[in-house]
Amino acid sequence: MLSQSPSLRIAASVFATIFVGFGINAITRPENALEFFEFEPPESASDKNLFDGLMVVYGARDIFMGLALYSAAYFGNKKALGSILIAGSGVAFVDGAVCKAYAGKGEWTHWGYAPILTVVGSLLLGVLDRA
Repeated sequence: MLSQSPSLRIAASVFATIFVGFGINAITRPENALEFFEFEPPESASDKNLFDGLMVVYGARDIFMGLALYSAAYFGNKKALGSILIAGSGVAFVDGAVCKAYAGKGEWTHWGYAPILTVVGSLLLGVLDRA
């Protein structure tokens, strides 16, 4: 069955690593991470303080997603792993929608990988397995 393929767990672990990397980048280099959303960094000290705090929240979100994927992959729960990947595609969609709505560009930086998360997640859920 396709859902049992080790390649799918490896792909999920690669996505987990990417999420953790994005999260660490957002926390340690907030202005760099902001570039993924096509936004300009804040200029005033009070705005920068708020921005830095929000980037920690954003970074923690990405690290959580990565750790959730690692956990499901490690403990061998392919349905949980697939579900988390599909949820991650929803996060990518929202990130892209925010780029489009507020920056007017950059949405495909996020929307480009959302379908890949959905496909890998769906395969892990067994949508192409034969009964």
